[in-house]
Amino acid sequence: MNRWLIVLGTIIVQMGLGTIYTWSLFNQPLSDRFGWDVSSVAITFSITSFALAFATLFAGRLQERWGLQRLIRVAGVVLGLGLILSSQVSSLTLLYILAGFVVGFADGTAYITSLSNLIKWFPERKGLISGISVGAFGTGSLLFKYVNSALIGAVGPAQAFMYWGIIVLVLVVAGSFLIREAVVREQAPASKNGPKQVVARQDYTVKEMLRTKEAYMLFVIFFTACMSGLYLIGIVKDIGVQLAGLDVATAANAVAMVAIFNTAGRIILGALSDKVGRMKVIAGALLVTAVAVMTLSLVPLTFGIFFACVAAVAFCFGGNITVFPAIVADYFGLKNQSKNYGVIYQGFGFGALAGSFISALLGGFHLTFIVIAVLCAVSLLLALIITPPGQGRRERQREKQMNLKPSSRAS
Repeated sequence: MNRWLIVLGTIIVQMGLGTIYTWSLFNQPLSDRFGWDVSSVAITFSITSFALAFATLFAGRLQERWGLQRLIRVAGVVLGLGLILSSQVSSLTLLYILAGFVVGFADGTAYITSLSNLIKWFPERKGLISGISVGAFGTGSLLFKYVNSALIGAVGPAQAFMYWGIIVLVLVVAGSFLIREAVVREQAPASKNGPKQVVARQDYTVKEMLRTKEAYMLFVIFFTACMSGLYLIGIVKDIGVQLAGLDVATAANAVAMVAIFNTAGRIILGALSDKVGRMKVIAGALLVTAVAVMTLSLVPLTFGIFFACVAAVAFCFGGNITVFPAIVADYFGLKNQSKNYGVIYQGFGFGALAGSFISALLGGFHLTFIVIAVLCAVSLLLALIITPPGQGRRERQREKQMNLKPSSRAS
C-alpha cells in the first residue's frame, strides 16, 4: 500500500473538517436575519469546540467496532447533514444542537481517528506527518473563509449552510476511500542526524496512562496551549479595534493572518520537532506565547506590534496542537493512540471554554492575558522537567549500577 495515498486521503478529510473554523463569518449574518444577539450566536462555536473534544473520548471505541473507513464516512455524512439541517433552523436551541453538538461530535470523531491513523503509518516521522495532517485542517479553515464568505454574500447564511454541508460531506467521504487502517509496527529509531527521540517502553491502555503523573502534566500543558490560542482567535478582531485603535476593516485582516500563521506553525514546528525534540519545541512555543500576551496586555499597541503578537500566538498555537499527538505516541505508544490522545485532547475542549469564562470573570482582555502568561510559565516549567513514564527511574537505576561497578571491581 502506497502510504502517500493515505496521506492524500487524510489531507482531503482534514480540509473538510477544518472548515468549521469559519464559524465566526456566520455570527453577524444570523444575528441580522433572526434578531438574535451576536454573543448568543457565537456560543454555537464554543459548543462545537467542546463537542469536538468530547467526541475524541469515544472515537477509538467506535473505530474498533466499525473500522476506520466506515467510521470516517459515517462521520462525514453526519457532519454534512448537521450543516444542511442547520439551514432550516429558526431557533437558537436547534442551532446549538445541530451546528453545535452534532457538527462538533462528527468533526471530532473523524479528526482524531484519521490523524492518529496517519501517525501510525509513519512512526519514524511522527512530527512531520502530524504537521501535514493538522496543517490540512488549518488550510481548510483558510480556504473556506473565502468560500463561505462568497456563499453568505450570494445566497444568505441559511442557504450557505446547505451548500457548505454538501461540500464537506463530499470531501470527507471521498477522502475516506483513500485511507487504510494502519497496523502498528515497531517504532523506528530516530535519524542519526537528529536527536534521540523518545520511544514508549510499552503500549499503554487508557487506564494505565491515567496512572502516570505524566498524563496529567501533559494535560495541563495542552490545556494552557489551547486556551491561549483559542481565546486570542476568538477575540482578535476586537483586540485590534479596542487596544490597537485599528479600524474594523484593518482589524478584520488579522483573522486571515491568524489562519495563515496557524497553518504555518503546524507544518514548520511539526517537522522541527522530529529534529530538535518535541518538548523543546513545546517549551519554546510556550515562552513565545507568554511574551506575546504580556506585550498585548502591557505595551501600547501599534499596528506592527499588534500583528506581530497575534502572528506569534497563532504560529505557536498551531505548532503546539500539531506536536502533541506525536508526544502522546512517544510517551504512551502507538497501539492505543486514538484513545490516549482523546483523553489528553480534552484540554482543547476545556481550553475553548476557559478563556471566555476567565475573561467574563475578570472583566476584560488585560487581566486574562496576564493569567494566560502565568499559566504559560507554569506549563513551560512542566515541559522542561517532564520525562516519559518510568524514564527518570530507569536512568537513576542505570546511574546507580554504573556507580557500583568500580567498587565491585575493586573488591
